[in-house]
This record gives sequence, C-alpha cells and structure tokens, in this order.
Amino acid sequence: MSNRILVLISGSGTNLQAIIDAAASEDYPGEVIGVIANQADAYGLTRAANANIATATLSHKDYACRERYDQDLMLAIDKFKPDIVVLAGFMRILTPAFVQHYQGKLLNIHPSLLPKYQGLNTHQRAIEAGDKEHGVSVHFVTEELDGGPVILQAKVPVFDGDTSDDLAERVHEQEHRIYPLVVKWLCQKRLIMQKDSEKEYAILDGNLLPTSGYANEE
Repeated sequence: MSNRILVLISGSGTNLQAIIDAAASEDYPGEVIGVIANQADAYGLTRAANANIATATLSHKDYACRERYDQDLMLAIDKFKPDIVVLAGFMRILTPAFVQHYQGKLLNIHPSLLPKYQGLNTHQRAIEAGDKEHGVSVHFVTEELDGGPVILQAKVPVFDGDTSDDLAERVHEQEHRIYPLVVKWLCQKRLIMQKDSEKEYAILDGNLLPTSGYANEE
C-alpha cells in the first residue's frame, strides 16, 4: 500500500519536484497526494497541478496570530489524510501544537550541515566563516527550530571565490538527491523517530543514527 505524502511549500518547489519525480517510479512506496502553499504565487503549485496533484493555498497574511494559522493549516492538511508531511521550502516557524500533531512523520530539509547555521542565510554564513565544506541536512521536525534529529546529510566543497548563489546551486543538487531517499525510508517504515524524557532520536533499520545522521562509508 502506497504511503500518502503531503508537501508544504512557499516557493519554487524544486524539492517537491524531486519527490514527485521519484514517486513516479513503480517501486517507490509513496505518492504525493497534496501540496499546500502559504503563498498563492508559489511556482510549486504549478508543478503540482502539472502532475495532477491536488493543491490548496492558506495565506498566513490572513491571520493575526501564528497559533490560529497553524490550527487551520492542520485542518487543511488532515483533509488529505496524509501518512507523511514533508516541508519543502515552507518558510514558516511552526508552533509546538503543530509539531506535536505530526510528531514522527514530519520531515524538513535545511541548507547546512546541522547543527551549524540554523535559520537563514546559511550559504553566506558558511562563506564568511571560511568553511571549506558546506551542505544540507534532512531531519525530523521537533519544537526546536532546525534542531530535530538529523537523518541524512550531503556535503559539498566551498571554493575560493564562491558566491552564495554558487554554493546554493551546489547544495540544491544534493538536496534533490537525498530528500526523496529519506522520504522513501520513512514510507518503508525503515526510519522512525523515538523520544525519551530528554530528546528525540532518529532510528534507521533499528540502529540509532549519530548526530550527523546516516553515513555510508562505501
């Protein structure tokens, strides 16, 4: 039985497209059944429509408080009856109630090697820090911003003279490779999140993942 994947976006939806493309494979264990945006002009809505995927728009600008917006967003999501909720460039800080509602089935992708550079402007911050290595992380979403357990990272080099756009392009290529893979793991139930009294953990194939996520040394 195919898992039902709901994707939240704010912009162009390139990671959405990567997941749509991956899910088109016959052996992929999930299907994108809905896309919700908080921006009516998000190009990701066009990508979804082109793939005959149902869409909805819920503008945060119509709400005076974050809590009420997230309440209505949960109602909009739950109409799709998703098994997995994927944040793909959804530029909103989520309330604890929202995160708890989808705990263990809520994924995000962040353009840095977490825990480095939580928040915005990650590429420029890596350049200004003189880093020789940068990258992207896929993680479970928890109440801590960009602080949930990391599942998988991909690294890219930082070259002398790189601009933030150069680095962003390099990182995007890796995003489109690793995000569909992690979504697949979650669909297959190979990946789960466990929680104790202190923190949350990512478990893959029964193994506790390290702080930097899964590492294949082959």
